[in-house]
Amino acid sequence: MKEALGKAGQAVEYRTADGRLVGLYIPGDFSDYTSFPPFVDTPEEQAHLAQAYKVISPQRERETKAHLTADELPLQIVLLNRDPGSYVRPHYHVNDAPAASPTRHQILICQRGRLRVGLYTKDGERLGHVVLRSGDLVLMCEGHSLEFLDPGTKIIEIKMGPFPGSDEADKVELHVDHEPAHRSP
Repeated sequence: MKEALGKAGQAVEYRTADGRLVGLYIPGDFSDYTSFPPFVDTPEEQAHLAQAYKVISPQRERETKAHLTADELPLQIVLLNRDPGSYVRPHYHVNDAPAASPTRHQILICQRGRLRVGLYTKDGERLGHVVLRSGDLVLMCEGHSLEFLDPGTKIIEIKMGPFPGSDEADKVELHVDHEPAHRSP
């Protein structure tokens, strides 16, 4: 199931029939920050913002920060579009609970070129595909395939660790897809 998110429909989720998130596509030109605001509703949250961040106002924080993933996911995607002079004080993030996920989630960020990413459930059902261009990213929570479309395509891959020691131990082959038949992108 494919669903556009937010007022502008720029982010797109791919979910199984039972609601599991398989993929989340975010274009490089994403601008719909107000559809995914941080939590700054209470006086305590506003006081925390004033202490931890150098921001113009809690309202500006809502306009320049987008929380795109559900809190329970082991990889969180937050987009920031801050004004010059904005500052976040030095900090780290507490891991108070180990990630409870049957798969290791992965993010791909396209730096240049184009890449077609097929999105699959763990059972091999193909839910669709996205084409990443420079600046685009995709969160992959279950199965996926990668097809490089342009010469010199450069991708950053961010994956949950630890690495199990070998590529073979890291992957479960779905055996549902064949190599692409040189189709047009």
